[in-house]
Parts: sequence; C-alpha cells; structure tokens
Amino acid sequence: MVKFLLVFLGAGFGGGFRYLVSTFSFKFLPVYFPYGTLIVNVLGSLILGILIFGFDEKELLNSNLKLLLAVGFCGGFTTFSTFSLETINLLRDTEFMLASLNILLNVVLTILGIYIGYLVTR
Repeated sequence: MVKFLLVFLGAGFGGGFRYLVSTFSFKFLPVYFPYGTLIVNVLGSLILGILIFGFDEKELLNSNLKLLLAVGFCGGFTTFSTFSLETINLLRDTEFMLASLNILLNVVLTILGIYIGYLVTR
C-alpha cells in the first residue's frame, strides 16, 4: 500500500506541474502548436534520464524515491496520451505538416532529453 501511495502522490505533483507548464506556455507561445505538451515531454524525459542514469544506476535512489519520482512524478508530468490526442486533432484539422512536426519533435527531443540526462550524470 505504501508503494501505491508513493506513486499516487508523485503522479499528483507531476500532473499539477504539467498543468502549470502548459498554462504558462499558452500565455507566451503561439496556440496553433501544442508547445506545452512538447515542453513537458522533453523536460520529463530529461528528469527521468537524470533520475535513472544519475541516481538509480549509482544506487543513490532507493526504491521508494524511484517510485515517487520516476514512476509517479515523471509518469504524471509527461503526457504521451495528450500528445497522441493533439496529433490526431491536428490530422483531423488537415494540419499534416504540424502533425508531422509534432510527432518528430516529441519523439526526437524526448529521446534526446533522456540521452542528455544520461550524459549529464556521467
């Protein structure tokens, strides 16, 4: 039950921070592209890379903190399901270039975020 509560708590904070980042991005970036989702996916991947490669592999992250931060927070913070929905919406609106750009940037930059997290911790 403790493990469930750790994931639950982390996901709540992750979702709250996702909301803040998305709201902030809508105020300062054009609304025709889902920048908020892109930002949280890249940041979440960077954070996850640092947690796993920097702390977990060096055994600096106990299993409870790993559940709280990696599974809970990063899982609640990143938004792959939202990314998928926004891509479908762009396709439905016949915004094929924006949909393709959304797919490309989310996939490439989140992988890059994980890799940078790996490099930062080495």
